Amino acid sequence: MSILRNVITSVAMLATSLLPAAAQEKVKVLATFSILADFAKQVGGDRVEVASLVGPNGDAHVFQPSPADARKVTEARLVVLNGLGLEGWFERFVKASGAKPRLVIASQHAKLIAAGKGDGHNHGSYDPHAWQDIGNAKAYVADIRDGLIAADPTGKAGYEANATAYLQKLDQLEADVKSAIAAIPPERRRVITTHDAFGYFAKAYGIRFIAPQGVSTESEATARDVARIIRQVKAEKIPAVFLENVSDDRLMQRIGKEAGAKIGGKVYSDALSDASGPAGTYIDMMRNNISQFTAALKP
Repeated sequence: MSILRNVITSVAMLATSLLPAAAQEKVKVLATFSILADFAKQVGGDRVEVASLVGPNGDAHVFQPSPADARKVTEARLVVLNGLGLEGWFERFVKASGAKPRLVIASQHAKLIAAGKGDGHNHGSYDPHAWQDIGNAKAYVADIRDGLIAADPTGKAGYEANATAYLQKLDQLEADVKSAIAAIPPERRRVITTHDAFGYFAKAYGIRFIAPQGVSTESEATARDVARIIRQVKAEKIPAVFLENVSDDRLMQRIGKEAGAKIGGKVYSDALSDASGPAGTYIDMMRNNISQFTAALKP
């Protein structure tokens, strides 16, 4: 009898996994910000319904959850966060919601670099922007895949297939980024950005980034910071200044104008654009950024 019961159970699970997504209740996944939401969508495919607490062009550093957000976390079967202190509000938020969600800390297997010294921001020992190294993005995807399988075991085959296909796209993306940077003369691989979100990109791909703010966008650069950056741009003949989608561009416009550096196009560090913009997915974001860097830095 037990054998028959096991067979019936197995057949039922197989039938459920083969049902069209529309015929199943979708697995609700909540990501803390838009980049993680895209990873979850890529891996989850049609089986998941993904929401993001911090939406397109939003800044996860300074986000303040609303009472409506508490409902999202209580309804989610899986919550994906970056960790490393990026979402400093998250622990308080979950505690206040009363929820005990299944968590994936996407950065847990990333190769980390130390946070900048003296930036005045409470991110802990490590720079939290690990996804800017595509190698780390692959680690994020693998952890999200495993989290989805744990939350929804019947979808295992689909999650594994989606993750494998997406990881291959990330392999190609990384090869393209390296090729594009190789075409930039080494002495021109230096830029100014709004805040220090590109440390992983710099280490992985060999562009030097200088920022008038620290790792976070929570504080304003001082007049002394701005004057120092302007002197540095002039002294080192830094070719370009780039504006980020999560920051006020007036500071960078001033630095570019006073230092005589070229104002490059908008780059995306901590958030995607909306779907109609140039960075609606992680892959689009990275391709947009390298395109902007290449256009401004080539002789």
